[in-house]
Amino acid sequence: MTILQPGANVAIPLADLEVLVKFDPPAAPNTDVDVSAFQLTTASKVRSDADMVFYGQRSNGNGSLSMQDSAQAQAAFALKLPQMEAAVEKIALTATIYENRQTFSVFKSVTLLLRHQGETVAEALIQTQGMVETALILGEFYRRQGAWKFRSVGQGFAGGLKPLAEHFGVSIADKPATPNTTPAPAASNPPPVTPSPAKVSLSKVSLDKSRPTVSLEKKGGSYGEIKVNLNWNRNGQQPQNKGFFAGLMGKSGKIDLDIGCFVELADGRKTVVQALGNGFGSFTAAPYVELLGDDRTGAVSDGEWIRINGQHWHEIRRIQVFAFIYEGAPNWAATDGVVTVHAPGQPPVEVCLTEGGNKLGMCAVATLENRGGQLNITRDVRYFAGHRDVDAAFGWGLRWSAGSKD
Repeated sequence: MTILQPGANVAIPLADLEVLVKFDPPAAPNTDVDVSAFQLTTASKVRSDADMVFYGQRSNGNGSLSMQDSAQAQAAFALKLPQMEAAVEKIALTATIYENRQTFSVFKSVTLLLRHQGETVAEALIQTQGMVETALILGEFYRRQGAWKFRSVGQGFAGGLKPLAEHFGVSIADKPATPNTTPAPAASNPPPVTPSPAKVSLSKVSLDKSRPTVSLEKKGGSYGEIKVNLNWNRNGQQPQNKGFFAGLMGKSGKIDLDIGCFVELADGRKTVVQALGNGFGSFTAAPYVELLGDDRTGAVSDGEWIRINGQHWHEIRRIQVFAFIYEGAPNWAATDGVVTVHAPGQPPVEVCLTEGGNKLGMCAVATLENRGGQLNITRDVRYFAGHRDVDAAFGWGLRWSAGSKD
């Protein structure tokens, strides 16, 4: 295995690669790091905004570059070099600190691991102590004489993600302006309207104690398909784990972190959607909420997902998302867990589960509530011993019996 210092490069196989980015220490206080990738031409510019892969756009057009995992101070990408389009000459990996006054000096270092078929083929180590920048170009894959190489860069960049993206040629959407409510005079022969190309939105909403709630605008008369993701730090040495971040280690040698939710419909019916008891719900029928499988091993690198049928949002009163540790030693601080709500045309809304080393096995994360037709998301982040305690605290009024996963 080759260990690279900034400026050094190494030849890499023309193959499918896993790229893991990890910051040390992994839980720097009040620091939200976003890792992104840019596909670039010979001019070191993107061809279109689809060439940027980040938290708001997790894959490029043909799937040859995708973000597979993202948690606090770490990320993972899948890179399929044989499928990379010929016009792409370089792939730049970057990191930025999101909307606060911290700089990369809060970390000691950042490590990039390049893996092929589970084996590390190269490692890049970048020292970040003393850096005053909030953006960082980590490294780059590039073509050279028909082959691919990787170079460790470690270059600080002034500004955050927006100026960095614009440096690579990405068009960034500005915040929407207040609409002009004065009607314009009708034109007898209005000129044809040429649609403007779509711009990438870098908006992201992080709910915390200072901003515990947000309302999402309904566009086109419906919220469409709403997706809720639970992701967590899978650091460890669990051999059966094929994901980018191996499973957290409990006394049993693994941890099974699950997502689920309570659902109350507008007609008063209540239920629970979760893997426990095989209550996976339904997307097309009541409760219009569905759990997409159950990742027991950590092999699903982008975590666990719930999807909500926004076409039936008028039939839903509230949904309370929870996470619980089905197997393994409870330690929420070590999980680096994050729940993210994705709604079409809306910025992702995230809630982090990183407060303390709470030993209780269940966390009430966030409540999605129908308020006059609007989707309101409120951060809960309260820890409990189990389902009954969450039920009692939030007034769900369900009857409980012992359950298990088949």
